Amino acid sequence: MMLAADMTTTMKALNAGLSMEGVTMYLFWLSTVAMGAGALYFWLQRTTVQVQYQTAMTVAGIICAVACFHYWRMSNIYLEGVASLFDDNGGRIAGATIKQFPTAYRYIDWLITVPLLVMEFPLLLNLGKKGNEIFKGLLFWSLVMLVTAWVAEESATGSQQWWTWYVVSCGAWLYIVYMLFTKVTEAMATAPAGIQDSLKIMRLFVLIGWVIYPVGFLMALGGTNGESWREVCYNVADVINKVFFGLVCYQGVKSLGERA
Repeated sequence: MMLAADMTTTMKALNAGLSMEGVTMYLFWLSTVAMGAGALYFWLQRTTVQVQYQTAMTVAGIICAVACFHYWRMSNIYLEGVASLFDDNGGRIAGATIKQFPTAYRYIDWLITVPLLVMEFPLLLNLGKKGNEIFKGLLFWSLVMLVTAWVAEESATGSQQWWTWYVVSCGAWLYIVYMLFTKVTEAMATAPAGIQDSLKIMRLFVLIGWVIYPVGFLMALGGTNGESWREVCYNVADVINKVFFGLVCYQGVKSLGERA
C-alpha cells in the first residue's frame, strides 16, 4: 500500500516536466546520486594514499554520505510538494504552490558537513596539535555562519530580522575566508607542493563556491519561484562544494605517491 502511494505521488510529480518545480526536483535526485557516488569513491580510495592523510579521505566520504542521506529525505519532501500541484488526472491545480520546502533538513545537513569541510584544511596541513587553533577558529565561525543563517531563514522574508541575521552570517563567512588566506596560508609554507596546490584551490571553493549560498538565500525575495530557484542554487552548490572539494583534496594527497 505504501509503495503504491509512493508511486502515485511520484507519477503525479512527474507531470511537472521541465517546469521550474520539475527541474528542481530532478536536481534533488541528481544531487542524491552524486553525493552517494562521492562517498563510495572517497572511501574506496582511502587506502591508496599515505597513512597520515587517510583521515582526510575518510572525512571527505563522511561529508558526502551524510549529504546523500539528507538529500534523499529532502528529495521526498520536495517530491510531495510538487505532487500537490496536480490533481489525479495530471492537471495542474490553478493557483497551487509548494507550501513546504526542506529547509530544516538542509541546515541540519550543513551543521554536520560544513564543520567537517573546514576540518579538511588542518587535516591536510598535518600539523597535529599545532593545528588546533586553526581548526577551532574555522569550526567556531562556520557554526556562527550556519546558526545565524538558519535564524534568518526562519524569519519573515525581507524583515529587519531576516536581513540582520543574513548580514551576520555573511560576516562570519568572510572571516572564515580571512582565516584561510592568513593563518592557513602561513601554515601552508612547510607543506608539500602537491598539498599546497590543493589547499589553494580548496580556499577558492570557500571564497567563490560559497558565494552561491548568500545569493541563493536572496532568491526567496522572488516568492514561490524564487524559493525553487534558491533550492536549485543550493543543490548545485552542495555538489560542487562537497564532491568536487573532496576530489581536489584527494588529488593533493594522491600526488604524494602511493602508500608505503
